[in-house]
Amino acid sequence: MRFTIKYLIFIIMVFTPNITFGLIEVDITRGNLNPLPIAVSPLFVEEQSAKNFEKTLEIENIGSSISNVVENNLKSSGLFNPLKKEAFLQKPEIAHLKPRFEDWSLIKAQALITGEVKYENEKLRVEFRLWDVLAGKEMMALAFTTVPKNWRRVGHIITDKVYERLTGEKGYFDTRLIYVAEEGPKTKRIKKLAIMDQDGFNTKYLTLGNELVLTPRFNPANQMVTYLSYFKNLPRVYLLDIETGVQEVVGDFPGMTFAPRFSPDGKKIIMSFAKDGNSDIYTMDLESRIVEKITNHPSIDTSPSYSPDGKYICFNSDRSGYQQIYVMKSDGSQVKRISFGNGLYGTPVWSPRGDLIAFTKLHKGKFYIGVMRVDGSGERLLTENYYQEAPSWSPNGRVLIFYRETKSDSEGKGFSAKLWSIDLTGYNERMVNTETDASDPSWSSLLSD
Repeated sequence: MRFTIKYLIFIIMVFTPNITFGLIEVDITRGNLNPLPIAVSPLFVEEQSAKNFEKTLEIENIGSSISNVVENNLKSSGLFNPLKKEAFLQKPEIAHLKPRFEDWSLIKAQALITGEVKYENEKLRVEFRLWDVLAGKEMMALAFTTVPKNWRRVGHIITDKVYERLTGEKGYFDTRLIYVAEEGPKTKRIKKLAIMDQDGFNTKYLTLGNELVLTPRFNPANQMVTYLSYFKNLPRVYLLDIETGVQEVVGDFPGMTFAPRFSPDGKKIIMSFAKDGNSDIYTMDLESRIVEKITNHPSIDTSPSYSPDGKYICFNSDRSGYQQIYVMKSDGSQVKRISFGNGLYGTPVWSPRGDLIAFTKLHKGKFYIGVMRVDGSGERLLTENYYQEAPSWSPNGRVLIFYRETKSDSEGKGFSAKLWSIDLTGYNERMVNTETDASDPSWSSLLSD
C-alpha cells in the first residue's frame, strides 16, 4: 500500500496576498517555562459538507477532529498552552471571518487559530488562519486540498505552519516514526518493524515477527528504511521502500553487523562490521554495492553517524581503554576524541542542524540521554533512568526520541520498553503512545517538504 507524500497529494496555496507579521514570537530555547496561551477554534464545517464527511469517513465532526490534532500537537511541544474550548465566546464560523479580539483577550489567548472545512468534488479543502490576538492582526492564511482520508495529516501540516510562523523554525509534526514493536517475555521477545505518525496514530506493521529485527533507520532523503535482521542466525542488512513495500537484501555478513545508517544524500549505508574478532566501520555504495573500510584499529569501533553535510562521521570506540565518542572525516582520516566526561558513551547521532551530537551515557549504574557540541564541549544530560538508549533527532533538531526500559513493579519483576521524547531544554519529557512495547526509534524527515 502506498502512503508517502507522492500518494497523499496536497495542493497548498496562500489565499491572502499580503501577510501581516504580528508581534508574537516563541522562544524555543526556554522549553515550557512560559508556554504561549493559544486558542485553537474548532474548524467550521457547513451542513452539507458535514454530512458528506460523516458518510465518507464515519467522523461526526471533522472540523473538531482536525483542530484536536492541532491542539494535541501544540501541547506536546511544550511551547504552547492550548486553552479550553469551553471558555471560547465566539462561534467558529464567525471567528474565522472576523475574530472579536477582545473576546479572545478576555480568556488570555495571545494567538488564535481558526478555519473552515469543505467537501468539494470528493476532496477535502481546509482553510485556516493564524491571528495575533494582542496586535489584532492576521499573521498567516493558507488552504489545503487533498483526499478526505488525509484529514489527520492536514492537522499535522497546520501545526507545522503555525509552529514555524511563531518560532521561526520548521516544525516536526507531519512526520513518522519507525521502531521495533516488541511483545512477549524479555527472554523471548517477538520483534516486528512498525511505523506510525509521530503522535502515535496510524500504526502499520512492516514485518511479521518471524525474524529478529533491529535498528531501523530512515533515509534522510526519502521514505526508504534500512534495518538489520537475522535470517537463520545470519545477520542481514535490508532496504525497505515504504512507498512500494519492496524489500531487498543489501548484503549477508558472516560476522556481526551493527546499526546501519544512511548517508545524508541517501546514496550510502554506513555500519560497523565485526570481522576476525575486530569491529570496524564500513560504508557501502547502494548503487555499485562497493564496500569500503573506513577505520582500521584493533579496538571496537561502532555506531557511526554522518554529519548533515556528509563531511564528518561520529562514532564510539574503546580505543582509549573505555567507550568514548570520536569524530573523523568521512574518509576515516583525522580521528579525534571529543568526549572526556566520566562514564561510558555510546550511540552518538549527529543533529540535522549540524550543531550537536546526541548520545547515551552510562555512569554509576544509570543511563542518560545527553547532547554535546561537535567538538565535545557543552555536554548536557537531559534525562536519566534505569535503562534508556538510542536517541534519534526530529527533523528540525529540537526534539529527541529514544526508548526506555523499566521494571513493571517495585520488586523488579516484569519488564516494559516504551518510546519517550524530550526537547533540548530537558523540560518537556513525555511518553509516546505505541500499541505494543517499543524500542530503537527513528524519526523521518518532514513528509510535506
